[in-house]
Amino acid sequence: MKPSMFIAASAAIIFLLGLMHLWYTFRGPMLHPRDPELTVQMMTVSPVITSESTMWRLWIGFNSTHSFGLIFFGALFGYLAVRHGAFLFQSWFLLALGFALLLGYAAVAKLYFFSGPFRGVVLATVLYLLGIVVNVAQSKS
Repeated sequence: MKPSMFIAASAAIIFLLGLMHLWYTFRGPMLHPRDPELTVQMMTVSPVITSESTMWRLWIGFNSTHSFGLIFFGALFGYLAVRHGAFLFQSWFLLALGFALLLGYAAVAKLYFFSGPFRGVVLATVLYLLGIVVNVAQSKS
């Protein structure tokens, strides 16, 4: 199997997680608090840093921009893997940057999220690393 396909599969997982997260941010109750009173409080209380927004508006903003980051990672690394694999694998900077970002997402998912996103990010990280390892092995043979 081509190393770029492992990177593309990794990117597809992150891309899909980002799309799902964006959907849940704006549709349905999946990212709403279970306590309706907390939702009301979030819609009326401002954070200490500013009175120009509410915790609810910031919650929606943080969730949507988090989704955009996941989607961007998936789109960029998927594109590079599929259309410009040679370029991607020649750039240790890009490979390291992508791996570092995935490790960061995995750490945050483990510490602050729940098992579903954590497992998805870990799978994406393993596939990404596998792509690098297969590429190195193929280039040595």
